[in-house]
Amino acid sequence: QVQLVESGGGSVQSGGSLRLSCVVSGYTYRRNECMGWFRQTPGKEREGVATIRTAYGNTYYADSVKGRFTISQNNHRNTVYLQMNNLRPEDTAMYYCAARASGCASWSNFEYWGQGTEVTVSS
Repeated sequence: QVQLVESGGGSVQSGGSLRLSCVVSGYTYRRNECMGWFRQTPGKEREGVATIRTAYGNTYYADSVKGRFTISQNNHRNTVYLQMNNLRPEDTAMYYCAARASGCASWSNFEYWGQGTEVTVSS
C-alpha cells in the first residue's frame, strides 16, 4: 500500500522559512515518476506548487513560488522536500505531497496523496 506522509508544517512570520518533508513508502519506482507539492486554502481550488521528476531531478515551479521555494529529494528517492524561504502570508495553506507514475507534464492525474501539513504565515 502506497503511503505519503508529510511533516514540517507550522507557523512562521512573514519572511521566515520552513522545510516540508514527504516520506514515501510502499511504492515501486520505475522510470518516469513525478513527485509534487500542492497547496489548498479553504474555498479555493488546490494549486500546484512544485514538481520533481524523480529519476532525473528535473524541477518545475509555479510562478508564485519561483525563486523562493525549492523541491528536492534524498538519494534513495523515498523522501521529497520543499524548502520554503521568504514566506508570505499568501503562502498560508494546507500543503500536500503527491505522486504520479506518468511524468510531470501537468499538475493533474496525481494518483497518490498524503494527508497534508499546515503552513501558516503571519504578517
